[in-house]
Amino acid sequence: QVQLVESGGGLVQPGGSLRLSCAASGSIFSILDMGWYRQAPGKQREGVAVITGGGLTNYADSVKGRFTVSRDNAKNTVYLQLNSLTPEDTAVYYCRVAAQATGSISVSAYWGQGTQVTVSS
Repeated sequence: QVQLVESGGGLVQPGGSLRLSCAASGSIFSILDMGWYRQAPGKQREGVAVITGGGLTNYADSVKGRFTVSRDNAKNTVYLQLNSLTPEDTAVYYCRVAAQATGSISVSAYWGQGTQVTVSS
């Protein structure tokens, strides 16, 4: 089907930056929306950013102006640039892709394995 591999997490000081990547591979017919979610300890998973196939973007209020989502359709990859990070951004970040697998007429959601982002001095 469709596999997602994330990379780019790590430990960063407050005010720092990171860039997350999520590459989709497998039997892909088409990719629609691509996005990022995060889950902090003891909290529910929340949406962070999404980008449509046409390039439209939307962000959670808590990250507007600091995070930027982008995609490279040729590489089936979505990125999340995280700037001006604060300790409140510490979480496991997951990518989510809505895609149609080859041979399927339905669209399914696929999730990455998650990558840890820790913001601490």
